Amino acid sequence: MSRNLSNFSAYILPGHVADARAGLEQARVGEALGLGAVFLSERWDSKELGTVMGALSQATERIRLVAGLTHFGTRHPLVTAGMSATLQTLSGGRFELGFGRSVPSLLRQLGIKTFSNVAMADFAMILRQLWRGETVSYQGPAGDFPNMQLARPCASPPPLLLGAVGPNTLKLGGTHFDAVVLHPFLSAEGVQRSVALVHNAARAAGRDPAAVKIYATVVTVPDTLPADSRHDLLEARAVSYFMHRDIGLLLAEFNGWDSAPVEQVVQRGLDRLEFGASDIATARRQLAETAALLPSHWFSEGAAIGSLEQCVRRMDDYFAAGADDIVLHGPSCQQQQPLIERLAAAVAK
Repeated sequence: MSRNLSNFSAYILPGHVADARAGLEQARVGEALGLGAVFLSERWDSKELGTVMGALSQATERIRLVAGLTHFGTRHPLVTAGMSATLQTLSGGRFELGFGRSVPSLLRQLGIKTFSNVAMADFAMILRQLWRGETVSYQGPAGDFPNMQLARPCASPPPLLLGAVGPNTLKLGGTHFDAVVLHPFLSAEGVQRSVALVHNAARAAGRDPAAVKIYATVVTVPDTLPADSRHDLLEARAVSYFMHRDIGLLLAEFNGWDSAPVEQVVQRGLDRLEFGASDIATARRQLAETAALLPSHWFSEGAAIGSLEQCVRRMDDYFAAGADDIVLHGPSCQQQQPLIERLAAAVAK
């Protein structure tokens, strides 16, 4: 393995959490282990982006702090630009802002505007204009903003990341964004297909494909973890993605898998658990039980499981497929420590 440990990141506060303070220690552990970044997936009940990132900026010193991901339409662009500029100041330029499309049907239930690809590109353009100190007058698919300006430019604008799984969104990332975050449960072959779409779109737009960073998000559940945690960290997490038809079918297509198991999972109607007030333990148990509908090779091909050595080899597979960085997902930084230490030994060779 020729990569550096800084090419690895990890999620803090994965899944549903009741107390975000645990994420501060998780980030400190990740920093001490030598990871390049920590990712935070926003949930408004307990992992609101600006609040947690502000705390992380003071709890850490070196590690990059990545919003991975928030969603378009949940904040006014002036608020988003100002929050990001403030976090850059607090963190000493370590903040990165990532967006995702989310699941349109869920956003509609919450009354949140769903964004087209054109609107997402325009939103990125608006943010960059605001960070440059320009006055923005915009009316279009991203909204109606007659007159916006930050009081002062952002000296160090954060990179803009896009979470992408479908071909059109991958192309959008290559055309307009600084980095693309690939969806969990892509196989190495699925990553390779995704990277090709991003790079070809960058070339078509006159950009250097190498300048668009590719993050492969890999659910990583090594054998060093207790057996009873596998159900939540691997099986339940897999179902939480495949239960959404739009996402599940795209993952199956990119990986070259049969789509029938996705339809079987979708028929269970478990997407109602996504933003509901149901008991978390009961919901996770239902998700894990539904995982029996998924073929076993989906886990071995779409995640990193088995011994530490097997997990390290899976990372090599994803790098060989074109990933620039790998985001370890599922377990916390503390739970991932044995693997991270093994990765450190591998990159040192």
